[in-house]
Amino acid sequence: MSGINCFFGTLVRAKTRLFNKAEVLLTCLFFAVTAVLLATCTPDRTADSATANAEQGYDSTLAAEYGADPYGMKTYVMAFLRRGPNRDLDSTQAAELQNAHLRNIGRMADEGTLVLAGPFLDDGPLRGIYVFDVETIEEAKALVRTDPAIQAGSLTMELKEWYGSAALMAVNEIHTTIAERSMASGSE
Repeated sequence: MSGINCFFGTLVRAKTRLFNKAEVLLTCLFFAVTAVLLATCTPDRTADSATANAEQGYDSTLAAEYGADPYGMKTYVMAFLRRGPNRDLDSTQAAELQNAHLRNIGRMADEGTLVLAGPFLDDGPLRGIYVFDVETIEEAKALVRTDPAIQAGSLTMELKEWYGSAALMAVNEIHTTIAERSMASGSE
């Protein structure tokens, strides 16, 4: 407490030329009340974590279903899809390949191995991503090899392990409730 008194005393001495003592005392009172409020409103860090989690809506069943660790996270494999060497298709061939690519994405999502997929909207060399719910990069390689665009050399891939929220496991289920049309069917 003597450090605080020393701080406030120094503040009073230093500021008396700029402020009157009443202003400095009010400022000190403000900081003291703020410190007390922060101390009393800060959650007890030693509280039982199960109680704290229950208050936050922790759902152990859902965490187990999604494969969440104690932090609500899990490991995925992310595929970075890049422009491949074989891009010289005519418009009909390119459209057919794109439709086959989208159907494959839909199939992997339906199987539950593909958690998230999407293109980048610029025309750069990095074309899109996949996020797989698999244990190893080898499993992800096998899945990416089923992509007709990879097979045709229109896209290449780079795979990385990625640690992210286990809540991503709910994306496909939620997506089906908000998508009016399926991209995989090619319908407009």
